[in-house]
Amino acid sequence: MAIKTNIRKVLFLSLWIVAGTCLLVLLVAAITKKNHAACSGVAITIKGGNTLFLDRQDVLNTIAPGRNNPYKGRPIASFNLNRLEELLKKNIWVRDADLFFDNNGLLRVSIDERAPIARVFTTSGSSFYIDSSCARLPLNDKMAIRLPVFTGFPADNAVVLHGADSLLVQQVKQLSLYMMKDTFWLAQVQQVVITGNRTFEMIPVIGNHTILFGDGSDYELKFHRLLLFYQQVAARTGFDRYSAVNVAYAGQVIGVKKGTVGKVDSLQALKNIQQLIEASHRLPADTLSTSVDNNIVVSAASGAILPVLNNRPDSTRTASGPVQKPPAKRSVPVKKPAPRAVMPHQQR
Repeated sequence: MAIKTNIRKVLFLSLWIVAGTCLLVLLVAAITKKNHAACSGVAITIKGGNTLFLDRQDVLNTIAPGRNNPYKGRPIASFNLNRLEELLKKNIWVRDADLFFDNNGLLRVSIDERAPIARVFTTSGSSFYIDSSCARLPLNDKMAIRLPVFTGFPADNAVVLHGADSLLVQQVKQLSLYMMKDTFWLAQVQQVVITGNRTFEMIPVIGNHTILFGDGSDYELKFHRLLLFYQQVAARTGFDRYSAVNVAYAGQVIGVKKGTVGKVDSLQALKNIQQLIEASHRLPADTLSTSVDNNIVVSAASGAILPVLNNRPDSTRTASGPVQKPPAKRSVPVKKPAPRAVMPHQQR
């Protein structure tokens, strides 16, 4: 009985050895046949971008310069695909390249193209594109595309950015990608100015005001507050009433009016005080802020426009304290509407 069992094991093992040998022979024969086969042509696929700055001829000029019909009829075994891939990757517009032969002997070239997301002007006036990996890309005469424009970038010729410059270009990337996803902001923001303090100021297409954006932190919330201001304030008063709109501070929008504003009527001031107190009871404490002349605030929590209390910073409810009563004997001229205000406007 034991002899029969051993015989079965030997036969089973022999069959596996024969099958493995046959498979290996077939594989070697297929590889040998493929290596001795001739290249039937080149197929090029460009993906990952808009194929605006890189085309088929650019790829052919890189892997086979000066040839109209590259590699056709050449033995596949003579190709060094790794070398060709490295040649393609030297092109700044090529993010990645992959070359292989299919079963028909066709050389397939797959290119992942870099896609610009912003155009940047330096303080010296030079210009370049950046892509989603923050790589600096040169300008290209083949095609002009609409991108967010940033001016005042401090680093002129550095290929690799470090420290504050690296952080700044990351913020440029975030702002640009956000605006590109929203057709309104792409159309409304004419350019983004990078200040000496590495903050951002936006020049809108509609309206003669400047958007004081602050740094690139919390950019989604800042765009949301700015949109609330446009919808609830500028839509009623006009886009040209304010010289600046400041969204740099958390939880608020500060609109700085042009020119001077008259004093408040005493009765109207009392009404405004009562309205502010009622509004403060309905909203979280940290959405209210200090008030000053010529400004208006939009609550981050609900988008409500908060009325002015009076022209003194200590008379408004803040996150850390209750509403203080106005001075009892303060005289107030009449027949002028109350200015709406919030935090003091910071000097630019």
